[in-house]
Amino acid sequence: MSSHFKIGNKPVGRGKPCLIIAEIAQAHDGSLGMAHAFIDAVSAAGADAIKFQTHIAAAESTPQEPWRVKFSAQDTTRYDYWKRMEFTGEQWQGLKHHADERGLIFLSSPFSLEAVDLLSQVGVAAWKVPSGETSNTPMLDQMLATGLPILLSTGMSNLAEIDEAVDRIKNNDVPLAILQCTTAYPCPPEKVGINIISDFRERFKCAVGLSDHSGTIYPGLAAAAFGIQLLEVHVTFSRAMFGPDVPASITMDELSKLVEGIRFIEKMMANPVDKEAIAGEFNGLRDVFTKSVVARKNLKAGTLLKADDLSLKKPGTGIPASRLPEIIGRRLKRPLTADTLISEKDLE
Repeated sequence: MSSHFKIGNKPVGRGKPCLIIAEIAQAHDGSLGMAHAFIDAVSAAGADAIKFQTHIAAAESTPQEPWRVKFSAQDTTRYDYWKRMEFTGEQWQGLKHHADERGLIFLSSPFSLEAVDLLSQVGVAAWKVPSGETSNTPMLDQMLATGLPILLSTGMSNLAEIDEAVDRIKNNDVPLAILQCTTAYPCPPEKVGINIISDFRERFKCAVGLSDHSGTIYPGLAAAAFGIQLLEVHVTFSRAMFGPDVPASITMDELSKLVEGIRFIEKMMANPVDKEAIAGEFNGLRDVFTKSVVARKNLKAGTLLKADDLSLKKPGTGIPASRLPEIIGRRLKRPLTADTLISEKDLE
């Protein structure tokens, strides 16, 4: 199984730019117009992909499903909430078309076999397996049958479950990326688990990434320095918005900064610097910033130079400051006015 592959038109793998995925989840709060607005905003912020979640209440839930966090006064049950989050196939197709127009890779996590069927018809570039579905082998098999890349989130799974899912994916020779994820909303810094990214890379020999729920840009920037191939981060228009994922999300301005920062880090890491060579490039600046030995006051010809006759000042075009001890005790050939740079021709 190759660790280099494509998601849409974007190459994924070592040495390739990190694929930055803006996760909308339920930030649209069931509003189709809001979902479309997110596409425009995510594109403007510079992300590579936009990801939704495809919920079909009757296919994935029961009225007895408990709330993770009881946040909604308008939804009596969590089932009611999922029902309100639903879009029709035609509406999903419209979102996909809009994302295509804005140059974004369109992704959506399915939460049922029916959702996989729906998204197969709509057309996704890869399958993002949610943390709670990693051990859902019937749904994973349905995804694998399409041959599309799998982005495997690991937030609710132990290593044994992850091993089993990875073996299943590798046996089907389907491209794979594993995302370190901690299912906490928001995730505190001590639980981000950035060290696990390197562990996954070594253990599974595949593309690796981070699914971040911290509500900040810091883990994404740090993970970029670890050489991740993918980053998924929740986004919102404002932290004053309604919804369970808002505390774990970054704003569009922060998304822009995150994209800018990751691209800066990538360019920095792709261009190792030779210290001697880079120092040589800036020799001209040395004259501006370094100091020379100068006359502290007006001095007569024949003066035997003492420490209080001399000073160190810019520019660095004269005798370097490091040679000051050598100049003390030498005699002047000619008179010098204060602040004159001393040269060898001035000295006996």
